[in-house]
Amino acid sequence: FFSAKNTKQQHHHTYTSYPHHSRYTAYTTHLHFTMIRKSIALLALVLASADAFKFMSNWQPPKILTDEQKVKMADMEERFGDKKLVVITGCSSGLGRQTVKNLLATNKYHVVGAVRDVEKMEAVAEIEEFDMDNFQIMECELNSFESVEKFCNELEEYQLGKPIDRLLCNAGVYQPSLPYAKWSVDGHEQTMQINFLSHFLMVSKLIDRMRDAPDPRVVMVGSVTGNDNTVGGGGVYPIADLKNLDGFKAGFNNPVAMADGYGFIGAKAYKDSKLSLMMMSNFLHAKYNKNTGIAFSSIYPGCIAETPLFREKRAWFRKYFPIFMKYITGGYVGVEEAGQRLFQVAHDPRCSKSGVYWSWNGGPREGRGAAALEKSGQISGGGGAGGGWDSIYENDQSDKVNNLELCVDLFKTATDITGAQWPDAKTFTSPCPTLKVISTISENMIAREELKRMAERPGFNSDGTPIKLGKRRKAALIADKVIVKGVLGNTVGRVGKVAGRLLLGKVPETATTGSFQEEKPLEEEQNATPPSIAEIEITQPPTKTIDIVNQDDKSALEEEIFDQVFANGKKSDHSSKEKEWKVDVEEKELATAS
Repeated sequence: FFSAKNTKQQHHHTYTSYPHHSRYTAYTTHLHFTMIRKSIALLALVLASADAFKFMSNWQPPKILTDEQKVKMADMEERFGDKKLVVITGCSSGLGRQTVKNLLATNKYHVVGAVRDVEKMEAVAEIEEFDMDNFQIMECELNSFESVEKFCNELEEYQLGKPIDRLLCNAGVYQPSLPYAKWSVDGHEQTMQINFLSHFLMVSKLIDRMRDAPDPRVVMVGSVTGNDNTVGGGGVYPIADLKNLDGFKAGFNNPVAMADGYGFIGAKAYKDSKLSLMMMSNFLHAKYNKNTGIAFSSIYPGCIAETPLFREKRAWFRKYFPIFMKYITGGYVGVEEAGQRLFQVAHDPRCSKSGVYWSWNGGPREGRGAAALEKSGQISGGGGAGGGWDSIYENDQSDKVNNLELCVDLFKTATDITGAQWPDAKTFTSPCPTLKVISTISENMIAREELKRMAERPGFNSDGTPIKLGKRRKAALIADKVIVKGVLGNTVGRVGKVAGRLLLGKVPETATTGSFQEEKPLEEEQNATPPSIAEIEITQPPTKTIDIVNQDDKSALEEEIFDQVFANGKKSDHSSKEKEWKVDVEEKELATAS
């Protein structure tokens, strides 16, 4: 508006030549501040929401990379490109094998297969013509916690800093024909360790490496047999039931073979392990979903009647069970379709929802008679084949799966058994430097003040155990009420109270009322044995009389009052009979001074 070449005189001339300049300046200043106010108001509106600072969660301060870090990032880019990283257990056969097949077919995933038999997996990969540039085989024996930890460490090196996008806990064994339990390397029943405990440990190791993924998911392969609100889960013995987890609470070491601590049944061990997986999926959703962004879910892909899962069943069962499921119940699902279903939960954007038990409605059936034709062959409920991609739905879970209290116990006991170390569940906080400085200062101040408050523990001994009041201590408290609150309170104390009220004013009623119990005494011997005689009761508020039950209690009270009045709190060497006054034996109550 003004030329920079103007001299001071020209500037003066310019200012004086435009009489509206001051109004223009005032207007532009007003406009400027109005825009600032609107910007502040908009920012405040954004920050007022529950997710106030989440838009800043990906902000990072500028980083100066070392040469080593630059090489590592280049290697990561070369290895993974823009593909998502998937970890799946038990993929050398059955459901896992078909799932890997579908993942690699999209050319959007880099898959790590955690398997017990590496040579078998290599042969399968060759048969299926897996793209080995995007498929990595790693050994992981779920019968051993040490092997699980070794796998997780090797996986970390292989990741090169890339976060894990999917963890599919698929591996499982089923040993229904065993009349006795088989034990893992760690001395635990095999079915529970392979199906649940080792996956539990693996999730605890990998969860922190999934936080930075854009859409991280942990999927537990459950079963209808672990959900007793269905015919398959609640109508066929044995039923999945962890009861009170007595077996886990006892350490679950050989010879304890069942989670509930009772006798071993192979089929129940399998069902209990699937129930545990589904319960843990719900618990991890509640504990970690909001602060990590990881979606935890479980699935029932259908009854895969022709799968190596049944390899330990008798020959006649393996022959006729698929026929029964296919033509009688309609719950049969081929291994290829089941693999598509697990793949869908890993791939479909709709399945990024956490805390869900995914199932599929079966589609048309052939050879199922007029009843099936009347329903267009449709069978509702989790199970049978068909229905396609859009037949997926959120299935209901049983009361056992949703038992929150038992979920907590399961988490605690499984943590003890496996030695898992779980990360803290911390929510995102603002990266604002000022807030960090203020938080640091206030945190230290709060810690100091809390230490002061914690220096006293009314009602507890120094070791944290509750205080138990003995007869002598109760007698001292009664004497204190008689002498201090009775005699002195009505003389010297009354003068002090009057002076206090004049100087300080009356204490508000709200400050003195509202307690449901009087504060209990602070100190007494910890291991005092309960007296055989009836104890002296202290009633609140104090009354004009105190009940004395028997002679022993009267003597204790008499001695305590005498000591406080005549010996200044020091114990007298004389018996109560030699004191200058005593409580009348025949009286049933002792009047306080008024």
